[in-house]
Amino acid sequence: MSIYLDHAATTPLRAEVLEAMLPYLTEYHGNPSSLHADGRRARQGLDEARETIVAILGAKPRELVFTASGSEADNLAVKGVAWAVSARGRHIITTSIEHKAVLNACAILERSGFEVTYLPVTGDGRVDPDDVAAAITERTGLVSVMYANNEIGTIQPIREIGAICRSRGLLFHVDAVQAGGFLPLDVDSLGVDLMSLAAHKVYGPKGVGALFVRQGTPLLPQIQGGAQERQRRAGTENVAGIVGFARAMELAQGDPAARDAENERLRALRDRLLGAVSRIPGLTPTGHPSERLPHNASWLVDGVEGGDLIAALDLEGVAASTGSACTTGSAEPSHVLLALGISPERAHGALRLTAGRGTTEAEINQAAAALERAVTRMREPTAAARTQAPA
Repeated sequence: MSIYLDHAATTPLRAEVLEAMLPYLTEYHGNPSSLHADGRRARQGLDEARETIVAILGAKPRELVFTASGSEADNLAVKGVAWAVSARGRHIITTSIEHKAVLNACAILERSGFEVTYLPVTGDGRVDPDDVAAAITERTGLVSVMYANNEIGTIQPIREIGAICRSRGLLFHVDAVQAGGFLPLDVDSLGVDLMSLAAHKVYGPKGVGALFVRQGTPLLPQIQGGAQERQRRAGTENVAGIVGFARAMELAQGDPAARDAENERLRALRDRLLGAVSRIPGLTPTGHPSERLPHNASWLVDGVEGGDLIAALDLEGVAASTGSACTTGSAEPSHVLLALGISPERAHGALRLTAGRGTTEAEINQAAAALERAVTRMREPTAAARTQAPA
């Protein structure tokens, strides 16, 4: 039985979520845009799901756009707003550690004449709100900063940045995909105009995302076709997936006290893991020591390749990752780690372990022991080579 410590990549589907979805995969199969009874019943499920999620966000039903992923939500926010406000100015502010969905969208816009400012971060991955304020010009149309980083878990000062954007009359987008199950999401409190979410990060189904778009925010649709989602995102809605998304969000965020209690449990497991592996030489934690997601632990492991270490841990029965699942397999080191000032050589030794609802203390202990065995075994050939080298 595998010890699954890759919850930042995706979470298993909760039984309660599957139960909520099943009727919409079988009995309530209608197209929610159809006018007959089957369509109306599907539309009812869609509307109820929308109301559930916006209640958590402190938003209105008309302010939520369902998408097929968090990446699509990011693209719709960044490109949709940039083009919609381009007459005002073609300048975007973001950070150097954003998810590739934001960074690649910005790169495409740059090829179309937009200017993008990529703000630096501290060595532990935090952006300075003063840097955001200093980067704003009269041509700035959008600021996009992630709530929490998907690789190192660092949480950004979103409220402070939101207040700056509000005072300057700027639109503010937040990628909250990683934060969706852990942090408060009230959009007014955060000062957010657009917020991206994804179901599969909160024990919901894959292939479903959402974008909060504050009423009155200019947005140019990125998928053309029908009039779904108030003409902001064409395509027949994934009703079963959206219903599952809503149930997952309800379970994760509906009771803030329960959410905070689970966060404390995960934080204790993470700290236990950090303590257990501290005896392994050559492991350097990455990310902010306190302002980080409760389930995330990440390191640089000297003397090994991250991909090889993941394979070694897999043989030990531990599911782990080197960082973002969206860039796994790339020969390039993590752009997040490079932005922290880490050399490419060291960045290749990245490791991320992320706990979840089902993770136990016993599994954490087993994973720490497996990591020690794997690292020791992988370093042995190097140590032997040094010993045998001629003087």
